[in-house]
Amino acid sequence: MARFGAAGVADLGTGRRMRPTDRFRAGSLTKTVVATVVLQLVAEHRLGLDDPAAAHLPTATAALLSGPSEPDKSGHIPRSAVTVRQLLAHTSGLFSYTDDARFFRTFFGQGFAAHRFTSHQADTLVRTALTHPSYAPPGAAYRYSNTDYLLLGMVIRQVTGHSYAAEARRRVITPLRLTGTSFPGTRSTLPTPHGRAYSGAADVTDLDPSAAGAAGEMVTTLPDLNRFLAALLSGALLPASGLRAIQDTTASQGRYGLGLYPVRLPCRRTLWGHNGRMKGSYAHALGTAGGREVFSYRVNSDTPLDAAAEKRLLTAEFCPGPAR
Repeated sequence: MARFGAAGVADLGTGRRMRPTDRFRAGSLTKTVVATVVLQLVAEHRLGLDDPAAAHLPTATAALLSGPSEPDKSGHIPRSAVTVRQLLAHTSGLFSYTDDARFFRTFFGQGFAAHRFTSHQADTLVRTALTHPSYAPPGAAYRYSNTDYLLLGMVIRQVTGHSYAAEARRRVITPLRLTGTSFPGTRSTLPTPHGRAYSGAADVTDLDPSAAGAAGEMVTTLPDLNRFLAALLSGALLPASGLRAIQDTTASQGRYGLGLYPVRLPCRRTLWGHNGRMKGSYAHALGTAGGREVFSYRVNSDTPLDAAAEKRLLTAEFCPGPAR
């Protein structure tokens, strides 16, 4: 059973209330869609999870991941050894471009007002990331990195000849009739209907989302999130091997699969899903294994529910009985 909620004010100027079909920026929920496309390509034998990612990247980007595929004399494993699986699982060790101090100021900090409509290219953002040392050798540790999914977007284009957005539309959005979901590219305005998005007291609804790209540009609605997640968890989008892979948290010691992460509730139920944060927007979509129960919520603010409040919300939704 799919569930979604809509409450509160969508527009502080007019007082209009939230609507379930309002479009909003979904942030890193984009990653789950991108991961689904990658795992479909794996199922089609067009790439392998343990292939070096550089083998499926444009020449210039692959060159940035330079070095031999074996450890050097110091034991350091070079970035060229990063695999597709490690990108999906955030175990590549690659520096996240959003941690770059200059980028952070530009998109999240004091420079936002001056640069909110600046367009960004994925290869430039990857280049920024790779000017920094890796967090860890490939496969050594889990560390969430938006660079991983920018690279996966480039892998999709290299393998299929089409952008990740085009492949997501063909493989996920159109078959599931996700009529409120889109990849805006450099479009700064949201499709209608939509409310406003706020960062503190500032209206930040309009912005160029290309700074997020395959790591977080998607626009969607709560009903579409529920439909997508229910289909994914039920096996409608991936074969059994792909569904097992997207929920395989071995490499991250239980923290993250290959595009989904687990949330364990006090009633010993485990949910699978993802959250997403974009300037002025936060969303979270979660469902039970098999996709029979799905729940999503979003707020039109930078600030999500605190961990305790979210746990109470999810426990109330998914844990039966009076001891909720």
